[in-house]
Amino acid sequence: MSDSLQYHVALRRGDVGRWVILPGDPGRCELIARHFDAPRLVVQNREFTTYTGTLEGQSVSVTSTGIGGPSAAIAMEELAAIGADSFIRVGTCGGIHLDVRASDVVIATGAVRMEGTSREYAPIEYPAVADFAITEALARAAQALGQRWHAGVVQCKDSFYGQHNPNRMPVARQLEDKWEAWKRLGVLASEMESAALFTVAAALGVRCGTVLNVVWNQERKALGYADEPDDHDTERGTRVAIEAIRYLIREAAR
Repeated sequence: MSDSLQYHVALRRGDVGRWVILPGDPGRCELIARHFDAPRLVVQNREFTTYTGTLEGQSVSVTSTGIGGPSAAIAMEELAAIGADSFIRVGTCGGIHLDVRASDVVIATGAVRMEGTSREYAPIEYPAVADFAITEALARAAQALGQRWHAGVVQCKDSFYGQHNPNRMPVARQLEDKWEAWKRLGVLASEMESAALFTVAAALGVRCGTVLNVVWNQERKALGYADEPDDHDTERGTRVAIEAIRYLIREAAR
C-alpha cells in the first residue's frame, strides 16, 4: 500500500474502506452513499467523487469512475494502492438477450473484452471474469430482495455510438458481425467497464464483481416485443450491491 496522495482520485490511505462501490456517474455517488451509516464526502476530483461511511461496522466507500475502461482502471489502480481490495461495479447496461428486460438487473460472471484497456494488462486470450464470492453474494442479494435478475456474460466496448449507430461507422460490417456473434453466444447485455475492471483486478490481486441496471433492450425493441419503458433508475442495482456487501462482511466475521 502507498501513503502517497493518489494523483487522479486525490485520496490517500485511510480515506476509503476495503470495500468500494464503483458507479460510472459522479452524480450517483451521493445516492449510493445514503445507504451507508454516517456517510461523508471525502473528495471530488476530475470524474472521481468519493464518499466513505460504514456498513455492519466496517468502512466502505463509493468512488465514481467516469465512462469507459481507461478511467475505471485508473480508479481501481489508485484505490488498490491505498488499501481497497474488494470492488463492486454498479452501473447501467442495454440488454442483448431477449429475456433481459428494462428494470431487470444483470450480474456479470464474465465480460467480452471488446475494449482496449484490458489489452494493456493481459493477452486477449485471458478471460475477464468476476470474483466468485462477490458474484454469488450479488445473486443471493438479488434473490432475497425479490429482484428479477440474470447472471452471465456481458459485452464491453469503448464506443457507445459504435453500438447504437454501427451502420454509419467505416467498420460497420465488423461491428455488426460481432454483435451477431454475441447474440448467438447468449451474451446478456452491453456496457463499457467490467472487462477492464475484471482484468485489472486479476492483475492487482484484488476482487471485483458487477451488477447492472437494465435501461432498455434494443433487440426486443427491434423485434417489436412488448416491453417495459426505458428505465434509468439505478437504485435496484445499488440495493443489490449494498446487501451483497452486508452478506460478505457478516460471513468474514464468523
